Amino acid sequence: MPSRFRHAVIVGKYQARGIRAVLEEIAHFLADEGLEVGFDRETAQATGVAGFDLLDPSEFGRACDLVVVVGGDGTMLGIARDVARHGLPLVGINQGRLGFITDVPANHWREALAPMVRGDYEEEHRRMLEGEVWRDGERIFAGLSLNDVVVNRGASSGMLEVRVDVGDEFVANIRADGLIVATPTGSTAYALSAGGPILHPSIAGWVLVPIASHTLSNRPIVLPDTGEVRVGVVAGKDLSANFDMHNLASLLHGDQVRVRRSPHQVRFLHPRGWSYYATLRRKLRWYEGVV
Repeated sequence: MPSRFRHAVIVGKYQARGIRAVLEEIAHFLADEGLEVGFDRETAQATGVAGFDLLDPSEFGRACDLVVVVGGDGTMLGIARDVARHGLPLVGINQGRLGFITDVPANHWREALAPMVRGDYEEEHRRMLEGEVWRDGERIFAGLSLNDVVVNRGASSGMLEVRVDVGDEFVANIRADGLIVATPTGSTAYALSAGGPILHPSIAGWVLVPIASHTLSNRPIVLPDTGEVRVGVVAGKDLSANFDMHNLASLLHGDQVRVRRSPHQVRFLHPRGWSYYATLRRKLRWYEGVV
């Protein structure tokens, strides 16, 4: 059994109403469990939480051995990108709506956290993407994604056209509203709403999903994550590349978005007995109609 944790840092969705009381309750609970407790600086300053060490994400790897995220999947995505290179484990307490990766229920966090901070938990690793935008032979942007990289048209512009290559092979020219390259984690996010399949997190692959394709035969495809996917801009106006719908780079004709597997992985901790399939049943309501 892994050893118990010593120093936790709390990151919260500080825009949520009433979140300060929840954050302070969790912090005192962790302290009573014998952990040193710090707060993400931005979270503490936005909520008014006081009396704890304040840390920037760049300091988490040096000071902490556990990150407790209180919020929704968006909050988790942001901090996961920051700490993946440090190998820090993350626990997510769901204060959002869906909660595919913040899976500890808000009303049962005490029962879940108590054994976990003592070293009794289940651990999984999730693969990440690293993407770049190249223009005229130079890299002009780089970013990490846990969910996806999306090439999108502007809200008032028409259809885009992109050329897709995987490794040294040409795949297709795609005319659509956009194109998603998603990890298994991201397969239950934007890619799912665009008609893509769900990939189990243990699959070493990506899903390539056109958004509202002009040609019905341009279907989602699952790719191995061993090669580089290159998406070249052929036509379209007001285009952008989004990394987890967070970092954004404007695109011009001739630009190329390159996506490959990141050497970093995200470590998620779950309560004992956690099941990915049970998560899907709850979040997607697969149990409805079952007697």
